[in-house]
Amino acid sequence: MRKHTSPRRQVRLLALVAGAALALTACSAGSLGSSGGDGDGVSLTFLVDSNESNLAAAESAAAAFTALHPDLTVEVEGRPGGSEGDNIVKTRLATGDMPDVFLYNSGSLFQAIGPVQNLVPVSDQPWVADLETNFKDVVTAEGQVYGAPFGPQMTGAVLYNKRVYADLGLEIPRTWEAFMANNAAVAAAGLTPVIQTYGDTYTSQLFVLGDFHNVSSAEPDFAQRYTAGEAKYATSPAALEGWQHLQELHDAGYYNEDFPTAKLEDGLRQLGAGEGAHYPMLSNALAVLALTSPEGAQDVGIFPIPGDDPATNGLTVWSPSGVYVPKTTEGAQLDAARQFQAFLASPEGCAAQAEGATPTGPYAVNGCELPDDVLPATHDFQSYIDAGAFSPALEFLSPIKGPALEQITVEVGSGIRPAADGAALYDEDVRKQALQLGLEGWE
Repeated sequence: MRKHTSPRRQVRLLALVAGAALALTACSAGSLGSSGGDGDGVSLTFLVDSNESNLAAAESAAAAFTALHPDLTVEVEGRPGGSEGDNIVKTRLATGDMPDVFLYNSGSLFQAIGPVQNLVPVSDQPWVADLETNFKDVVTAEGQVYGAPFGPQMTGAVLYNKRVYADLGLEIPRTWEAFMANNAAVAAAGLTPVIQTYGDTYTSQLFVLGDFHNVSSAEPDFAQRYTAGEAKYATSPAALEGWQHLQELHDAGYYNEDFPTAKLEDGLRQLGAGEGAHYPMLSNALAVLALTSPEGAQDVGIFPIPGDDPATNGLTVWSPSGVYVPKTTEGAQLDAARQFQAFLASPEGCAAQAEGATPTGPYAVNGCELPDDVLPATHDFQSYIDAGAFSPALEFLSPIKGPALEQITVEVGSGIRPAADGAALYDEDVRKQALQLGLEGWE
């Protein structure tokens, strides 16, 4: 059922920088996708944001679905990403012009498109029982589930060079103290302990955002109190640590010399070549690594950002986007759209997506297995999911994420602003956004 990834198909993974940045910032451009099959009966239009990997996975899934249902055709239509794409989705829903089925964010942005008013619920569908719990939660509104997952889950963690670790006799650190000891050993060997790439400013956020599993382990109600205006980064000892880690690593001189101007591809090249040992990054950057350093990618693994307690160490995970059906889809179109959602939320649907774009993380459907030829780091990611050692990212538990975060983390990581001042400044950035959203408990 699953075929191995060919070099030609790996080239189609070009989510590249846009794909990695999209999870933390809004930036991409769109184009029209292509046909999913030649069915003679009902024809569905599937609207997706047009980064290369999403289009490739959508086209592959559409073709596989039509092969199973020759009387149904799925046409893949691309749209821009980022804020332009958000406006297109909201406008088409508001005007009743949304295609039969569409791909959009889960979590807080999903809540912003009025799911109860605009979408067809799927809670009564049998496949919902096979959805990963966190994903189910982030596509639920007023007790009803609305989406099928599309694409793999993603984590913000530490990519590390396994060859460097083997050469230096290092073990995966489960505490920050052990991580810093490893960094000291790497520096003594003449290599870069921690790669940073502030030429792409969004990459500076990982020590804060990827640390949320540690925050929620120490303060399980942090997300709720944060949304209510009660918990702050500057006053929560657990939440402040991510900022302190940024400053500590800079002050120790553990970053690469070119960190102020280096970009994602530079950091991945250094990691793959073994010039540096660690690179805190989003797991979907593995697709870029496979292209920029195919051999080096085989030496790269992944582990969670270390915290204080080895017993609770785990990954911070971003749920995949959802596939939704608008209420304007009716009759035979609605029946076909429901079948398409069920297909996507099945092992066959996951395999079809993987044929179009090799996954860089596990799927959010029970029974979906990764292809044999995924990168070692992707297998590492899966092992933490299997062990239950993970938590959803803060943005799936709260609607608040201040827009200036990446600029402030660049300042702290560059030694321009102390960690405590950076956290306090971000708290003010968050306050402004909470007021814009009209949340209760904020002044």
